Amino acid sequence: MAIDLKILGNKKTEIIRYIRYAIALLLLSVIHLTFLDLISVGGLTPDLILILCVWISLKEGRFVGISAAFICGIFFDIVSLDVIGMNALSKTLASFFAGSFYREGHSDEIIGSFLFLIIVLSSALLNNLVYFFFYLKPSEASLISFFLKYGLASALYTTLLSVFPLFAKIPKKGYRPI
Repeated sequence: MAIDLKILGNKKTEIIRYIRYAIALLLLSVIHLTFLDLISVGGLTPDLILILCVWISLKEGRFVGISAAFICGIFFDIVSLDVIGMNALSKTLASFFAGSFYREGHSDEIIGSFLFLIIVLSSALLNNLVYFFFYLKPSEASLISFFLKYGLASALYTTLLSVFPLFAKIPKKGYRPI
């Protein structure tokens, strides 16, 4: 009987975590669609949804991460009136990559370190290249200018904002894990 209660408690905690991720998705989508134009630079905005997807991949593992990224991508495609599936594909691939860095029991250490910024930067580059690849018209821009603007600049901007989740996970002074 005690084992059944323990399993039930773990399932309840897991469901609450997923509800928190869903609420974060809703809040970040609203912020992205309403306020991020205020801080756009050269028409580029950071991808807050991608930071959430990388976070989930590092906290929960690759399978949960790519599942969450697909759901986040489809949801954002619908609410932003974008081509259905573009965000889902690019965020799923980026989360698959980010999930490679998942280490059970060490997620807070990874998110609270410089490695998190490198993972976000790499995932953002992959996400942007896949996403914007389908929008590139050969007559509009050269491959180099395309890569610099939509690949690198946008990824750096996303990485810049991923410093805030990093600061939330940096251990406090005097903190010693048990």
